[in-house]
Amino acid sequence: MLIRIGYEISFQVPQPTPMVLMLNTRPERAADLLAPDYIHSTPSLPIHQYYDLFGNLCSRVLAPAGEVTFRADTVIRDPGVLDDYNPDATQSAVEDLPPDTLVYLLGSRYCETEKLLDFAWSQFGHLPNGWAKVAAIVAWTHNHIKFDYQAARSTRTAYEGWQEGIGVCRDFAHLALTLCRCMNIPARYCTGYLGDIGVPPDVAPMDFSGWFQAFLGGRWYTFDARHNKRRIGRILIAIGRDAADVAISTVFGPSVLKTFIVITEEQPG
Repeated sequence: MLIRIGYEISFQVPQPTPMVLMLNTRPERAADLLAPDYIHSTPSLPIHQYYDLFGNLCSRVLAPAGEVTFRADTVIRDPGVLDDYNPDATQSAVEDLPPDTLVYLLGSRYCETEKLLDFAWSQFGHLPNGWAKVAAIVAWTHNHIKFDYQAARSTRTAYEGWQEGIGVCRDFAHLALTLCRCMNIPARYCTGYLGDIGVPPDVAPMDFSGWFQAFLGGRWYTFDARHNKRRIGRILIAIGRDAADVAISTVFGPSVLKTFIVITEEQPG
């Protein structure tokens, strides 16, 4: 399967402003790109790239005063299969977990495990460990939060999402992965492209999507609490503890978002 991916994002800044962008696909998917997903800017600016602590490809740029636009448009090969499913995947004891997964058991900026610990154990503690427990957390979160673009708030935490019962994809992911961590299951936040492939088209404008991965059976599996179903065509951009680690753009100064267009659609051939 071929999937067209890309974006056009513009900012208005009143003064020269440093930015960090996280817009490239994860390095593991680079070989699948038919052409590199270079970030092009208007005006043309030097862009310096580096890898962060989670292996995400980040770009540093100094935007001049005025309007600056970033864009990319390319095509990626994708297996075209549903998210992996393994109901027999087991949960490792904490003492047996690989060291690099332990950070995903801890609370983080948007994921307050200490506030949800008692609820998590009372709600899910009686369930079998492993896949069944994660699936139950995902289903509960899917039913608990009402999806509403108008209710998006960049400061909403998992605990606030639990209290308010409303939000967007990042709120579903934050709450579900926090509940997993409370149950001693490593879970990490993911952001990337997810087009309407194999499902009815969504009338809402395309956006980047948020989901999460849980560590079961010695590997990471994808779970999506917003949709609560396996999907085709996820293109991963970044992973981290929560949305703070994978922000598409971090602007170090005042700015106004002028344009935000995301492209992700199946291509012929």
